[in-house]
This record gives sequence, structure tokens and C-alpha cells, in this order.
Amino acid sequence: MKSHVKTRHEARTKIIKAMAHPSRLFIIEELSKRECCVNELTAMIGADTSTVSKHLSVLKNAGLVADEKRGNSIFYTLRCPCIMDFVTCVEDVLSTNAKEQTKIMRCCKTRK
Repeated sequence: MKSHVKTRHEARTKIIKAMAHPSRLFIIEELSKRECCVNELTAMIGADTSTVSKHLSVLKNAGLVADEKRGNSIFYTLRCPCIMDFVTCVEDVLSTNAKEQTKIMRCCKTRK
């Protein structure tokens, strides 16, 4: 593999890995709707502030979210809302898989 191709794949992997946690996907979805502060996200997720802050740090380091300090609060926004297109694609894969499994189950039931 050429080094520039490898570098591009590594960069993509960093972003996908940052998203690969249920709480982080939840955060991305919420930030696609509106900006939020840590306290709001903490209440929605039901985790402690330090855990949510760590998740936000992972997303920020991957370039997925940006933050802005206002008074005593830090507000987070989604840097590239188009990442939701990827999430939608994942949902399409899940739907396709579910339809295929349903077909298999119907086939198995009719054989009995």
C-alpha cells in the first residue's frame, strides 16, 4: 500500500474509532440537533461529568466536535454535520441486514 493511501486510511480510522462507542454516537446525534454543554449531555446520557467529558475529548481530538467557553460553561457543536450521512448509512446497513434475516427466518419456518 502506498504511504499516502495508508495515511488517509489511518486518518479515517481515527475518526471511525472515535465514533465507536454508544455514548459518543449519542453525543454526535444530539449535537447534530443543537449545541450542548457538558451538564446537558451528562443529564441525557446518565453518566458522571468526567465520563462525558472524556467522551467529548475523544470526539474533539478526532476533529468531530468543537467547543466554545461561555462564562463557566463550555458548549459543544458538531464540526461537520455531514457525519450524520455516515450514521444514516449505518442505519441502512442495519435495515438491510434485518430484512435479510427476516427472509431467512421465514424460509426456515415454512420448511417445518
